[in-house]
Amino acid sequence: MSETTQTKETVGSFTMKVLNGSATAIIVSLLPSAILSTFLTPFAGSNAIVANLLHIVTVFQYFFAVMCGFSTAKQFNLGYTEAACVGGAAFLGSGCMTAVTTTVKGVTTTSFQLAGMGDVINTMLTAAVAVLFIKWVGNRFGSLGIVFFPILAGTGVGFLGSLIKPYVSLVTTAIGDVINTFTKLAPYSMCILIAMSFAIIIVTPLSTVAISVAIGLAGMGSAAAGFGLASTAAFLFWATLKVDKPGVQVAIFLGVIKMMMPNFLRYPVIGIPIALTAAISTLSVPILGMQGTPASGGFGLIGAVSPLAAYNAGFYNVLVLVIVWVVVPFAVGYLMKKIFVDWTKIYKPEYFISPAR
Repeated sequence: MSETTQTKETVGSFTMKVLNGSATAIIVSLLPSAILSTFLTPFAGSNAIVANLLHIVTVFQYFFAVMCGFSTAKQFNLGYTEAACVGGAAFLGSGCMTAVTTTVKGVTTTSFQLAGMGDVINTMLTAAVAVLFIKWVGNRFGSLGIVFFPILAGTGVGFLGSLIKPYVSLVTTAIGDVINTFTKLAPYSMCILIAMSFAIIIVTPLSTVAISVAIGLAGMGSAAAGFGLASTAAFLFWATLKVDKPGVQVAIFLGVIKMMMPNFLRYPVIGIPIALTAAISTLSVPILGMQGTPASGGFGLIGAVSPLAAYNAGFYNVLVLVIVWVVVPFAVGYLMKKIFVDWTKIYKPEYFISPAR
């Protein structure tokens, strides 16, 4: 078949392939930690093998950038050499690695440390630029592609990604500044707005953890943020139940909600029931005085981090914790799904088919 008969890539199709590749990488990188960390943590202090396994599943999620680049490249049917270069570029552009320089007795050494998953937006942008470069070059390098692609598409584009990362990260900072203004409002208004904000942010490339930590979100504001994430998981659990394979609901329940980024960006209207679920569910926070920390605000039900933060802050009624953190969001999410999808049919079920299934 001639090249002219192939489907022409559009901006929309290119963007969706990048998002789909990122969604796949998010599932693969985060699921082991989401599933195992909760069970391993209580035993890590007394068992060296369990502690080592906990370290392994924690580090595994830090390779999201490499997985994102590779899976994005495969969305465009690139070869394995090219896909490896895109993965390397995405890793460098993510900022998940930091250089640490130490001087001992006049001898300076440099080591490198992993610092989390990195900036998701910049990771995706770097991967996209690497793919564009490789597609633009095509077969011009011929057999020398094995030499030039790692240099230009790998380290070259990766270096470019590292240069723009500080500027791309300003997006997260700006969103955090807006959310920080909500903390100055009355408790009910504050909790509702923060919960709705985090409910939407979790289905975008923005990092809820980074925002929560950056603005020092604590107390009821942190708990409300956690409810926002729990509410999104609850609604999407019901919305995907009949249109996706069971593994999708398991992943969503365990906190891998960002796998639904492509769905939200393609159909932004699904943010309405997500936000409404969060607004209603988070009323438990000011009523019961739920608390949280900056570190717990961006997690929600992942590893039960937000509920445990409320418990550690003095809310010791476990039964009530289960009811307000699990039963309430899932009940409200089910109602929203019935209203928007089943009864009024405002949204079509296919809006919630995960591209990563």
